[in-house]
Amino acid sequence: MFDRLTDRLDNVFRNLRGQGKITEKALDESLREIRRALLEADVNFKVAKAFLARVREAAVGQQVMRSLTPGQQVIKIVHSELVQLLGATSEPVRLSPHPPTVLLLVGL
Repeated sequence: MFDRLTDRLDNVFRNLRGQGKITEKALDESLREIRRALLEADVNFKVAKAFLARVREAAVGQQVMRSLTPGQQVIKIVHSELVQLLGATSEPVRLSPHPPTVLLLVGL
């Protein structure tokens, strides 16, 4: 599942990196592909929609940093939003003092 999501996001980012200027149309197309990739990875529709709205809000009209191309800037925004969505800090796994330790894994 994560391999497919990674491949889809890599394709989107590769296309963005190759552009010197990000147009509204290119941004829409990239966000549509990201939405498809997230939904195919079983991300909740509302979570994906809110995530992409935050990315769009941050990307539209933002001043591009001198050290980054516009494509790299969008990639940076997507990365920052993903980190915020998934949690910026990691929590240690608490192992039971008496085995077995039971772990529950839940999707996005």
